[in-house]
Amino acid sequence: LLSVLCLGDCQLHTSCGIQKCTTDFVSFTSHLNVALEDFDLEFCKALRAYSVCTYHNAKLCRGNLVYHSAVLGISDLMTQRNCTKDGPTSSTNPEMTHDPCNYSGHTEAREHQGGRKTSPTYLFCGLFGDPHLRTFKDHFQTCKVEGAWPLIDNNYLSVQVTNVPVVPGSSATATNKITIIFKSYQDCTHQKVYQAMTDDLPAAFVDGTTSGGDGNIRSLHIVEKVSGKYIEMHARYIGTTVYIRQLGHYLTVAIRMPQELVMAHEESQDLQLCVNGCPSSERIDQSGHLPVPVLGKLLPWVAVSHPRSGYTLETATTKCHEKILVKDIYFYSCVFDLLTTGDANFTAAAHSALQDVEALHPSKEHWHIFPRSGGGGVGRDSKLFVSFGLLCLILVVYL
Repeated sequence: LLSVLCLGDCQLHTSCGIQKCTTDFVSFTSHLNVALEDFDLEFCKALRAYSVCTYHNAKLCRGNLVYHSAVLGISDLMTQRNCTKDGPTSSTNPEMTHDPCNYSGHTEAREHQGGRKTSPTYLFCGLFGDPHLRTFKDHFQTCKVEGAWPLIDNNYLSVQVTNVPVVPGSSATATNKITIIFKSYQDCTHQKVYQAMTDDLPAAFVDGTTSGGDGNIRSLHIVEKVSGKYIEMHARYIGTTVYIRQLGHYLTVAIRMPQELVMAHEESQDLQLCVNGCPSSERIDQSGHLPVPVLGKLLPWVAVSHPRSGYTLETATTKCHEKILVKDIYFYSCVFDLLTTGDANFTAAAHSALQDVEALHPSKEHWHIFPRSGGGGVGRDSKLFVSFGLLCLILVVYL
């Protein structure tokens, strides 16, 4: 792309408008984020506008090498991005227009009016396994939370999970039902309700539709990635992405949402696990205040403390290491779940949860949460046990 974006040092004929075409293309695309779901849509619109501009300058730029390089570059990029030649194009004045059903474009226009341009801040929340919660603040907790609990409940989105016991005689639970409500928003979407249950992960809302609002705008839509096992929901109008998976008999959920929308809720909506974490009475990790032995040292009763799971600490560690190579909090959560339930599907759940973090979490440096060796606690961003010794101590309290 850089090979065709000559913005100032090229020797152009004064009558050839290729420099203006290229400058406009840069304006159309400079704010786009390749990690967002609507990137290809907006990039293709910008490419088509670029192509139209070069077409209008074809005669005046006929002998200009930069013009011909731009034409070839546009063709290559359209092929790479699977762009159609026919379709909508970007506005000729991108700074002064915005799509009200595109959160990124809306914030760009608002920031332009304020004379300051900054990118919106996105937050991540995920729930998986037995169950393990990563809050919008990157705090990591393990909770009981049996029954129905709200993950998110704000002015734009509600997400509720239902957790059921997984081991007889234990308080261990896992998610078997997820209900999501996308609330009505301007002309972008009517209220849409989605519900998933164990062995019923539909690729449509409860009313049978797969999108909200105008189908051409696709401000809200569902994408089925693996039939009955993995779906994605993209809400462009609120800049939000939701992943739901079924692994074994239980569900996982991962959500990326703009910070300003996460905080748009009333005081009565303060019970949100993604925002405030689990109530202390529901915490299995007890706020991380249990004593932490030296990392890696095993207690003598560990090997026989949970024979019913079918895993020892050694075999559970080996099994989890097959999927999760980095010994971060997801690895230790995997070990915890295997020792607690004996269900190997929880290994895949922890691994997929980490993949979802890597796909949706905005800060790569915060993808992994690591234990801190030595006595006294856990890593800065973690609120959970993270050493083998503490893991085993919690299992005794837990079961």
